[in-house]
Amino acid sequence: MSSPITILGSGVAGLCVAAELSGAGHAVTVIDPHLAPGAHGCSWWAGGMLAPDCEGEVAEEPVVRLGRDAADWWQGKGAQVTRNGSVVVALDRDRRQLDRFARQTENHQTLDRAALEALEPQLADRFDRALFMTQEAHINPRETLLGLHARLADAGVQFVKDGTPQGQVIDCRGLAARDALPDLRGVKGEMVILSAPDVTLSRPVRLIHPRFPLYIVPRGDGVFMLGATQIESGERSRATVRSIMELLNAAYALHPAFGEAEVLEIGVDARPAFPDNLPRIGRIGDRLYVNGLFRHGFLLAPAMARMVGAMVRHGDQPEVWHEDHS
Repeated sequence: MSSPITILGSGVAGLCVAAELSGAGHAVTVIDPHLAPGAHGCSWWAGGMLAPDCEGEVAEEPVVRLGRDAADWWQGKGAQVTRNGSVVVALDRDRRQLDRFARQTENHQTLDRAALEALEPQLADRFDRALFMTQEAHINPRETLLGLHARLADAGVQFVKDGTPQGQVIDCRGLAARDALPDLRGVKGEMVILSAPDVTLSRPVRLIHPRFPLYIVPRGDGVFMLGATQIESGERSRATVRSIMELLNAAYALHPAFGEAEVLEIGVDARPAFPDNLPRIGRIGDRLYVNGLFRHGFLLAPAMARMVGAMVRHGDQPEVWHEDHS
């Protein structure tokens, strides 16, 4: 057995790092006051889209490149990954925005109404043109986190509420790590989970809007996740009426049947981000920090975990290494 590892935090970053290191033979302990993933963490409220090409619209190149292997990583860890691609549409008044999106992204096909009807019949009555992002995937983040947590526990990873860290300590606490990472900030996200049994979508759909872009992710059995606002705030508990109205109005514009949907949940949390919105791995004293996944938690956590594994096992410096967090 290799040297012991203590990971702080059982969100998506912590569990991915635990999976990489326990799989390499390390004795891994995860310390988290909540023991397991849940509504206390922003990973719980993620959309679950593994959509590196769509992220290329606004994200830096490393996000797109490092995210391309995420679907394979999650599937290799036992997650149910749906590889149906994703669809991007825009209302008539925003058609130029769809052209801009196409110029800034890769791996897509342009669909006319007939081709869109073949993919998503319920969208064809409202949109005569769309982009099909052919290589993207999605997962159910809650099922994925809980499943990975259970498999790690079965493999011998210890989950405890508190205790004295042993061996190499890897801090994956997200926004809670601001006590050590002063340039970490919160980016508030609000999202809605709906039951809309009259709506049938087989893949994530993005509605381009110059002010209120929307994504809708099917969760099965007529349940959909709508997200998400992006507000510069570390506030983690209160959704605003304005934000929820914007999300629901955008969903109604996508398909009127969402107007009859039942609101199941309204979620709020703050994503941890550094000033450049890129993730970092760094060291302060003898502690490693893995943080700053921003809105790309499930997309980038596997790549970050692999980098941590290569560093711990072989001393390789991560691509996202950051010498000084202060």
